[in-house]
Amino acid sequence: MTELDDLAELAKRRGFFFPSNEAYGGTAGFYTYGPEGAALKRNLEDTWRDIFVREEGHMELEAPTVMPEAVFEASGHLDGFDDMIIECVECGATHRADHLVEDAVEDIEDAEAYEPEEVAELIADHGIECPSCGASLADTDVEEFNLMFGTNIGPGSSSPGYLRPETAQGIFVEFPRLKEYARNQLPFGVAQIGRAYRNEISPRRALVRVREFTQAELEHFIDPETDDPPLERVADVEVPLYSAESQNADDGGVETYTVGEAVEEGVIGSEWVAYYLGRAMDFYERIGIDMDRFRYRQHLSGERAHYAADCWDAETELGGNWVEVTGFAYRSDYDLSKHGEYSGEDFTLFRQYDEPKTVERATVDPDMSYLGPEFGGAAGDVADALESLAGRDRSAFDGEEVTVEVDGESYTVPVEKTGFSVEEQTEAGEHITPHVVEPSFGVGRLVYSVLIHRHGTDEVDGEQRAFLDLPADIAPTTVAVFPLMTKDGLDDRAEELAHELRENGFEVAYDDTGNIGRRYRRQDEVGTPYCVTVDYETLEDGTVTVRERDSTDQTRVAVDELPGALRQLVGGATLSEL
Repeated sequence: MTELDDLAELAKRRGFFFPSNEAYGGTAGFYTYGPEGAALKRNLEDTWRDIFVREEGHMELEAPTVMPEAVFEASGHLDGFDDMIIECVECGATHRADHLVEDAVEDIEDAEAYEPEEVAELIADHGIECPSCGASLADTDVEEFNLMFGTNIGPGSSSPGYLRPETAQGIFVEFPRLKEYARNQLPFGVAQIGRAYRNEISPRRALVRVREFTQAELEHFIDPETDDPPLERVADVEVPLYSAESQNADDGGVETYTVGEAVEEGVIGSEWVAYYLGRAMDFYERIGIDMDRFRYRQHLSGERAHYAADCWDAETELGGNWVEVTGFAYRSDYDLSKHGEYSGEDFTLFRQYDEPKTVERATVDPDMSYLGPEFGGAAGDVADALESLAGRDRSAFDGEEVTVEVDGESYTVPVEKTGFSVEEQTEAGEHITPHVVEPSFGVGRLVYSVLIHRHGTDEVDGEQRAFLDLPADIAPTTVAVFPLMTKDGLDDRAEELAHELRENGFEVAYDDTGNIGRRYRRQDEVGTPYCVTVDYETLEDGTVTVRERDSTDQTRVAVDELPGALRQLVGGATLSEL
């Protein structure tokens, strides 16, 4: 079996994750986290909060997962949140077309960046067949499919809404209120961990591509002219970079830079993105990502969103494939500008000048008694267009007439009817639309990566052992407590000890079934870093045996010192240091 097959079997048998609704035949793209997986996921999220909320001094919110249609009209999701779909004319099965190309053509890794017509040509040129029935897919149209789940808010269909496809919009739409909480001062960051939904065409590869998933996102609002990241904090952090230049080179590959070097040499275009690439390295290492199977890959020009000045993906290697687990993007002022435009609310902040400035401002005061009869219902829009033109190109008013365009139609107005003038004004500051830096983490993919990277086998006492060498503060259970035997009061004392450790804040498992060796193996397999055994010596001198998962070494510790000893171990101490 492959490592992915091994992990799938372990995940289902030990309660990390498994397909949902199996009693009713299952539902593709939905997974349930079992007791072990839910605890692992929660610990990973807490580590993310520790780094990106608490240490960075950011705020956190929790927004609804259902939002009205207007939000997604403004954000562009209604028109542009599509994947490519192809339907087999023989069996009617639908498939994600770009994935078919990636699976069949060795030198194409990201067919998503291609146009649908190009993908259709590749399908025909390479003789790609329907995975369901084997029929040829040549000459079959590739179409775009919107991934959002639609719903109605309230009874009837008058208030359409959607399940959010990302958590970010829940932050952006609340900016007018959030800026007040930040005392109208930039920079500030707002974080959110929550569910998102995408109606994937072809859910696959376990937690990699699903229809319901958890994101941990940070939206960091900055003034692009005055706010610089604290690069000195991460300047010496080494990052493995697979740049666009390397991807386009015949012999290109991953190169290791310090963050400072990558910025100085222009490999990373945005200092803010560079800062978070460096900051995230601590997170990946703390949760247990194998850094030999990790890289940052820069988006190629065809992949990058039109509003993103620079974008990098954190990728982990899983079963021979590189999988995106985090996106780092400089989103400019796109999101706030769009929501300001569509909602009519104020998505700007006031930037105070150090000293008042005297500036020249071009203004218009159109003669509506002329515009109204001349242009009818378009008069108001013509007046707005004149005002906009004066602000960006005052030279357009140098002649006797000025022409503006409204909804594709041109309108010519005598300059004398525009009320155009240039005046000196003293200003204390100006309103700006903040730019946004966004690290967006896929929690499920990170859980999956950690489980695969930390799953191993070895031999202990002549027996094959499977284990998860999870970091102690990430493991679902910190310590397991066993009685050596279920008699002579050993089991009662072990249960009391398990209760005492829980009261001390530890995640504790209690197990008294099977021989002690099998109990150790069960805990090793789910990643429990420490096991405590209550034996006859415990009843005599008040000490217990503490066993460490990775080395299988053991030592004895006094019961009254056990909570402190476990805290030392979780903090990085070894058994010999107790």
